[in-house]
Amino acid sequence: MHGFILRRLGVMALTMLSLTLIVFYMVNLEPNLKKLALSQTNNRANAVDVEKWLQANGYREPFFKRYAEWVGLWPKDPSLDPNTGNPTLRFGFCSGSESRQFSGVLQGDFGCSTKFRTTVSAKIVPALVATSKLMFWALATIVPISLLMGILAGMREGTPTDRTLSVISIVTTATPEYVSGVLLTVIFASWLGWLNGSAASAAGQGLTFYNFALPVITMAIADIGYIARMTRASMVEVMTQQYIRTARLKGLSFPRVVFKHALRNALITPFTIIMLQFPWLLTGVVVVETMFRYQGFGFILNDAAANNDTDLLLGCSLVSVVVVLLTQLISDIGYVYLNPRIRVQ
Repeated sequence: MHGFILRRLGVMALTMLSLTLIVFYMVNLEPNLKKLALSQTNNRANAVDVEKWLQANGYREPFFKRYAEWVGLWPKDPSLDPNTGNPTLRFGFCSGSESRQFSGVLQGDFGCSTKFRTTVSAKIVPALVATSKLMFWALATIVPISLLMGILAGMREGTPTDRTLSVISIVTTATPEYVSGVLLTVIFASWLGWLNGSAASAAGQGLTFYNFALPVITMAIADIGYIARMTRASMVEVMTQQYIRTARLKGLSFPRVVFKHALRNALITPFTIIMLQFPWLLTGVVVVETMFRYQGFGFILNDAAANNDTDLLLGCSLVSVVVVLLTQLISDIGYVYLNPRIRVQ
């Protein structure tokens, strides 16, 4: 197991390096840099002024040098403050006057947000905390409901219960978040007035059922159906195995056969699916958080992309990559522990 984990960590490091290099390249394409320069000069700069701004802020330096500076493997070059003439790191409103130094991701410095005029960490950390609360309550809703639906449908394959639950699962899976979110808002916020159609106050004023229910339900609807269908398929397959038939022939009750023999093997696939929902919940909340004005990770990711905020966009991308790779590692380790045959191999 230790060797397996070490190999996976090595693969994760190479994957992270490759993905961050690709994202860094795409974020720093010429059209994006020109839009950034224009936005920072209030859209009044001509082509010459745009070029001067890009050169002054280091965007015309060699690509791999800039990437190494961002990672923290190469010391950053200070530029001169136009007012005082003193050396200052790029975007002095964020870093202050400093000399040449190593300052990058490896040192905990994710750069500076050109839109919010603050460090990337100062924006990402509170956003992650807010989204973590949303993810927790979404998963607390998704997991028990979807597993219960899948297990009941798989236990009673071909019965009216199975057909009803399968139809519900298919309908919810096929409904995008922006459709279910609008429908829920119209019904429960506009018509009935039971819930708040905006969760903008949730992050700052505390979570309540009134301002937090709609985004949680919107996120849960699509995932409940998907996980329920996977659980049902796994349960149906397990229930047809020879050892289940043998247990029934020995006179064991149906509930005991299900909970003692079938359930553990049937949960292997749903466990993997549930773990893989973490990356989706982190990056897929963009629509939900933007729709309900919830100031979370997806909301600032959308803001960063809309405003060509390169450092903030890179920071969000790095967090997403780390979450995806870690959840895959945890999923693989959990799969090994749940499946004895893989442990033996």
